[in-house]
Amino acid sequence: MIDFDKFAKYSKPGPRYTSYPTAPEFHEGFTHQSYESILATQDKSRKLSLYFHLPFCRSACYFCGCNVVYTSKEDKKERYISYLERELELLSKHLDTSREVIQMHFGGGTPTFFSAPQLKRIISAIRSHFKNFAKDAEISCEIDPRYLTKEQLDVLTCNGFNRVSYGVQDFNDEVQKAIHRIQPYEVTNNVVKMAKSSGIKSINMDLIYGLPYQTFETFQETLRLAVSLDPSRLAVFNYAHVPWMKKSMRKIDETTLPHPSVKLAIMRYTIDYLESNGYKMIGMDHFAKPDDELFLAIEKGELHRNFQGYTTKGGADLIGIGLTSIGEGLKHYVQNFKEMDAYEKAIDAGVLPVHRGLTLNDDDVLRKAVIMEMMSNFKLNIAGIEAQFGIDFFDYFADAVAALAPFEQEELVIVDRVAKKILVNTTGTLLIRNIVMPFDAYLQKIPEDKRRFSKTV
Repeated sequence: MIDFDKFAKYSKPGPRYTSYPTAPEFHEGFTHQSYESILATQDKSRKLSLYFHLPFCRSACYFCGCNVVYTSKEDKKERYISYLERELELLSKHLDTSREVIQMHFGGGTPTFFSAPQLKRIISAIRSHFKNFAKDAEISCEIDPRYLTKEQLDVLTCNGFNRVSYGVQDFNDEVQKAIHRIQPYEVTNNVVKMAKSSGIKSINMDLIYGLPYQTFETFQETLRLAVSLDPSRLAVFNYAHVPWMKKSMRKIDETTLPHPSVKLAIMRYTIDYLESNGYKMIGMDHFAKPDDELFLAIEKGELHRNFQGYTTKGGADLIGIGLTSIGEGLKHYVQNFKEMDAYEKAIDAGVLPVHRGLTLNDDDVLRKAVIMEMMSNFKLNIAGIEAQFGIDFFDYFADAVAALAPFEQEELVIVDRVAKKILVNTTGTLLIRNIVMPFDAYLQKIPEDKRRFSKTV
C-alpha cells in the first residue's frame, strides 16, 4: 500500500535523473574534438542506441518542455533533412557504424510533422550508414496524434518501427484549450486503431496531471478514455511548470493550476485505477501490462534509464543526432547545439555540431552507477558496487547514507547493512528522486532555495 500522507510532505525541487551528472553540469569546454577522441577509442563491441531529434512543430503546446522549432514551411524541413544527412556523413568518419544497433528513437518536436516521403528520406540516410540493426531492435517514434497519416505509418512499419508513443496529455476540452492543444478523443482513437491494424504491438500513451483547469473528476474521465484505447504502456507525468526555462509556459495562468492536494488525489486515483485495469506500476510515472517487456525487465532487475526515460536496452552507447540531441557513453555526455544557426554553421565547417558535454571522473562514474540503478530498479546491490569500484560503500557514502535516515524511519527505504542492500518500498518508488538526491555530489553544493528544478511531487 502507498502511504500518501508520508508522500505529500516530500515535495521539493529535484532532478529527474535521466542522467548523472545532470545536464546543468554540461559545459562548453567539451568540444567536437573531445567527442571525436572519445568515438575513436570506444569499445567497438559495445552496441549502439540511436536518437534522432526532429524538432519541428506547427505551433506551441504551452505545457511542453522540449526543444522545438515552430514552422509551417516545407523548405525548413527539407533543409533540416539535408543537414541531418551531412551530420551522418561526418559522424561516420569518427564512429564505427558497423556496430550493432539495438535501439533507435525518433523524438521531437513532432516527428510525424515530416511527410511520408520526408520520413522515408531520413530513414534511408540512416540505413545507408547503420546497416547492422539487431533483429529484435526496438525502433520507436513519438507521435502527435493530430499529425499521422496511413502513408506515414506505412513508411515507419515498413522500416522496422515496432513501437509508437502517442502524446495525449488530457482529453478534457477546457484543459486542451488552456494548453493550446486541441485534440479530440476521436483523433487519438483513430490513430491507435491505425497502429494496431498495422501490426504495431507496443503502444505507449503519455498523460500529464497538474495541467491548468484539471480537476479530480476531469482526470478520472481522461483515464477512463485512455484505458478504453488499450495501450500496452501508459506514462503519467507530473507537469513540470518551469516558466523561467520555457517561455511558452508563461502563457499558462498559474492560478488555474490544480492545488497540490488535488494532484495528490489524482495520483492516488491513477495508481488504483490503472492497477485495477490490468496495469502494473513501474517506478514513479510509468505503467505497463504484465506481459510488456518494461514490466518483465523490472521483475528481473534489468530496467535501465536514459534520456528517453525507462528502457530495457542497457549496455549501449547512445548516439544523439540532430539539433539539441544528447549522447551518452560509459564516461561522457555530449549535446549538439540548440540553435539552428549554430548547428548548421558547425556542419558547414565540416565538424560535428557539438555544443557542450562532460567527461565523467571516477567519482561521477561511481555515483552514476548508484543513482541509475536505484532510479531504474528501486534497489541497490551494495556488495556489487563495492566489488566493481573497490570501495567501502558505507565509508564512501557516509553522508548520503546518513541522509537516508528519515526515509528509513518512515519505512520508505531499508538500508540492510548485513545483506548489503538498499531496498525501496512501494511508496518510496514514487519518491525515488528524493531518495537518490543525497548521492548527487553536485546537488549538495546548491542551497535548496536556489535549486531550479521541477518539484518532485
